[in-house]
Amino acid sequence: MQPGRWVGLAVVFTALLGALTAPGAQAAPDEQEKIKKLTQEAADLTKAYRGEIVSLEDAQKLVENSSTRLKRLKRSLAAAERRLTMFAQTAYMGGGFDGSELLVPSSDLGAYSIVSYLSSEKTQRVNSIKTLIAEQRKAAKDADAKIAKLEQHIKDLKAKQREVEAKLAKFGFQTPGSSSGLTQRLIDLRGAVMQSFPMPFGVGCLRVGDPGEHGKGRACDFMMSNGRMPDPVAKARGDALAQWCIENADKYGIMYIIWQQRFYDMRTGAGWRMMSDRGGITANHYDHVHISVL
Repeated sequence: MQPGRWVGLAVVFTALLGALTAPGAQAAPDEQEKIKKLTQEAADLTKAYRGEIVSLEDAQKLVENSSTRLKRLKRSLAAAERRLTMFAQTAYMGGGFDGSELLVPSSDLGAYSIVSYLSSEKTQRVNSIKTLIAEQRKAAKDADAKIAKLEQHIKDLKAKQREVEAKLAKFGFQTPGSSSGLTQRLIDLRGAVMQSFPMPFGVGCLRVGDPGEHGKGRACDFMMSNGRMPDPVAKARGDALAQWCIENADKYGIMYIIWQQRFYDMRTGAGWRMMSDRGGITANHYDHVHISVL
């Protein structure tokens, strides 16, 4: 192999692989730092709001999923890049094609221009990388959009922080009782609900080890069915319980409720909002009303 031809081949692949760093192909280099900063701000807000903020958790999950998908595409693209390089080098050394011919101009393929005589396998490899690049650029834009929405949501919550803290101050702060593991506020709420609504499928409150409100003794699940979509009678009972919670939130110190994949946060006053899909009837709260107290 003549040294000059190796130099020419190196130039060709520098041009080909240079497409991977084209504008928009990758997310901003400080993406992870931005996500880390927003995660900390979200944690601070959760503490200030004295408990979980469902809308904030949803927004964080969307950012996490988008970031994970972008990382996966980057790894796939890097692997495809290595395979293409090895394939082209092997074909070149075997006399399969002259690397310089890869530089034939083409408005369609840009840096990956391939002349028509190349084999189907070669073309498929290049097209695969083109597809990955397009997917990565789209994923990067999607991640940026999700991060921007999370930033805005955090900004909105911060704007209400003083108002919320003032509202929470009148309820005081309760810790779980040593015997029940529940706060007195939750015990009072549970008693009031049980007096007003029949619960043929039971009630679940304390969940030891749960990182959320159940683990803190500040939440109960009032079951409307047993892991299935509730029938019309049970759904009506759940609707009535949810409305009762809204009307009696100040009396019992209710923080938020979740029912039928919707949540109502008493702290923000935003009304009913849809919750992201968590993957099942119970996870999406179709079969029970979740009530968290301050």
